[in-house]
Amino acid sequence: MSQPHDAPMARELVEAVREFLERDLLGTLEGRLRFHTLVAINVLGMVERELELGPTQETGHAARLAELGFGSDAELAAAIRSGSLDSRYDEVRTALLDSVRAKLEVSSPAYPH
Repeated sequence: MSQPHDAPMARELVEAVREFLERDLLGTLEGRLRFHTLVAINVLGMVERELELGPTQETGHAARLAELGFGSDAELAAAIRSGSLDSRYDEVRTALLDSVRAKLEVSSPAYPH
C-alpha cells in the first residue's frame, strides 16, 4: 500500500506516544492518573498491533468468510442463527476460533492461544 504521508508514519507516532507514557510519565503518577495512563498505554499498544497486523488479518478474515460462502459477518451470523450451518459445525467452529485468535493477537497478545 502506498503511503500518502511522509515519515513518521501513524504506527511510529503511536509508538512514540506509548513509549513516552510508559518510560517518562508512568513512574511519576499514582492513583487514578496512573490507572488511566496504564489504560492509555494498553490502548496505544492495541492500535500499534492493529496497524501492523490488520491488513493480513483482514485478508484472512475475508478468506474464511468466502470459504464458508459469505460476504460479511452479518450474513454468517444470520446463517448461524437460522441453523442452516448446523451440518457444518466443525468448519464454522474452526473459522470462528481463527477469527477470535486474530482479535486476541491485537487486543491481548499475552493471552494463551
